[in-house]
Amino acid sequence: MRLVLIGDVGVVDDMIHIGDEAMFDEALHQLRQRGATSVTAVSSHPSETAARYDVDAVSRIGFSAGASLDRAADGERMRRVVDTARGESGLLPEGDPALAVVEAVRASDGVLVCGGGNMASTWPLHIFERATLGAVAHALGRPLVVSGQTIGPELTASDGSLVAGLLSSTVLTGLREPSSYALCRELGVPEQLLRATVDDASFVGDRASVTSPAAPYCAVTFSTHLNGADRDAFAEAAARLLDGIALSTGLAIVFVAHFGSLRDDEVRGDSVLHRAVAERMRVPTSAVVPPTSVAAAGLARQASLVVTSRYHPAVFAVSGGVPTVGIAVDDYTTVKLTGALGNLGQHAVLQLDEVLDGTGAAAARVAAVWEDRAGIRSCGLARAATARAESAAWWDGIAAVFKG
Repeated sequence: MRLVLIGDVGVVDDMIHIGDEAMFDEALHQLRQRGATSVTAVSSHPSETAARYDVDAVSRIGFSAGASLDRAADGERMRRVVDTARGESGLLPEGDPALAVVEAVRASDGVLVCGGGNMASTWPLHIFERATLGAVAHALGRPLVVSGQTIGPELTASDGSLVAGLLSSTVLTGLREPSSYALCRELGVPEQLLRATVDDASFVGDRASVTSPAAPYCAVTFSTHLNGADRDAFAEAAARLLDGIALSTGLAIVFVAHFGSLRDDEVRGDSVLHRAVAERMRVPTSAVVPPTSVAAAGLARQASLVVTSRYHPAVFAVSGGVPTVGIAVDDYTTVKLTGALGNLGQHAVLQLDEVLDGTGAAAARVAAVWEDRAGIRSCGLARAATARAESAAWWDGIAAVFKG
């Protein structure tokens, strides 16, 4: 099989986003096991991705973002790219990155949009990128699969139309939360195309080396995205919460950055907030930036407890039966964390206000999870065994699509 895969991959300026890399990593691993012999990745840093995964790689098609956002121009660029795939000439300048993407799809047996949570109006460039890639695949007669997605929850009418068009052109679409499945039905995507799945990276930890930690630990990951809440106030509240966990459970506190610098001498991304919290704590802590998704999954799997406002620490932990507490800061993170925990039988998702309010409600919720840790682990491992078999069947189905 010769495949084109797109994910939010590419380590730029030594800043790694573990979750985004993990979904691509696992998709690549699973499809190679099922006969993929040649893979071209669509990446924000093609040379880095090519070296990291031993694949061919091309740049993204490219759409506007941030202050330069221009949906009209993006729509026109999408039209030109798709018409080029249909055989029209002179629409794109020589060297346009879209030309390499079109040729990669032309040479492929199919296209996979790897798992992610970027089909929301928060990131219209990702919607345009995937919708255009899907339209190119359709124009060239190549099968398209979308795997392990969160859809929305915020979608404008125009973005919703693009997402609906993309998903309606697939052979299969995997959705990692019930709310995403329901939203796709509201958008008019034919239900026969939709499948309920877990996150693509749920079982990356199966490839991690199993070692005995020096001491039992609570793995902690905090994103600096706090939905406008005061960062100092959060750091104070989180420090109190983690001190309480350490003192009541005897666990060491290990901060695990899922968006951070691979340079040992730099503190960026999650590590900025981790340091602010650690400086306010009474108990000693340690910190790490995992260099790969497999290493990060291993850290989550071997933890005794996970506390996280990011999504993939929860995904990695619950598939190993590790008691997990999510901290949601907005509707988007509520959808994702509730889905990640709920898929494997856990339900401890705190809202940011519960952490900030100082009433002890958050500490009580964590204490209840810790008290039930044996039951959570037993139930979680049983649920994971079923989910692992269902995930294997999902990858089998994807491979069958591309083998024709």
